[in-house]
Amino acid sequence: MTAPVFVVEHLDAGGGGRYVLDGPEGRHAVSVKRLRAGEDVVLTDGAGRWADCVVLDTEGKDRLILRLDSVHEEPVERPRVTVVQALPKGDRGELAVETMTEVGVDAIVPWAAARCITQWKGDRGAKALGKWRATAREAGKQSRRVRFPEVAEAATTKQVASLLAGAEFAAVLHESGDTPLATAELPATGEIVLVVGPEGGVAPEELALFEEAGAQAYRLGRSVLRTSTAGTAAAAVLLARTGRWS
Repeated sequence: MTAPVFVVEHLDAGGGGRYVLDGPEGRHAVSVKRLRAGEDVVLTDGAGRWADCVVLDTEGKDRLILRLDSVHEEPVERPRVTVVQALPKGDRGELAVETMTEVGVDAIVPWAAARCITQWKGDRGAKALGKWRATAREAGKQSRRVRFPEVAEAATTKQVASLLAGAEFAAVLHESGDTPLATAELPATGEIVLVVGPEGGVAPEELALFEEAGAQAYRLGRSVLRTSTAGTAAAAVLLARTGRWS
């Protein structure tokens, strides 16, 4: 089994020497994971910098003493995959973020689509965004990633159209699409942006605006997926076909 991942605020480029993991991460390592001397762990800042470490000892219930040999930088993967996710109902948004993080999506953009039942406004919106970002962090750790996906501020339809206009490959999952996503011609570099609509579907005026921005409607498969699972399935198709899963 691969070594567990713990998140730290900073990792100095030089690395080396003794490192103390404390706070919530140290408590989780000592009291929940029950790590002991000789076991391997990975530290990361979640932005691509990481270090292999070996446990030397524990102190109390929340301090893990590590030997940190060197710090590495994981290169940014190409093409970059961004999923624009319409706001689902209830906790399905966290499910979407969790599974998209696990498969390897690079960025997630919450989208307040016209047919979304859920709306992020004021404190409620800030709290929901915080949950999405916390979910991405925890899912990144669980899936042993060292570069966690960025979860952006909620976007309007016009902002999504602008994002699509700047992409090398722009797609909208929609039943009107004649081309399967699995056969689309994909770029080797640059930005792939995929739009996943709400349970009620992408509104005609939204689809028209996205197509004006250069996006094309694609179908994913024969079955109809929920909005909370469609992005993960589609991202898996894209990541496999770009060679990032090779």
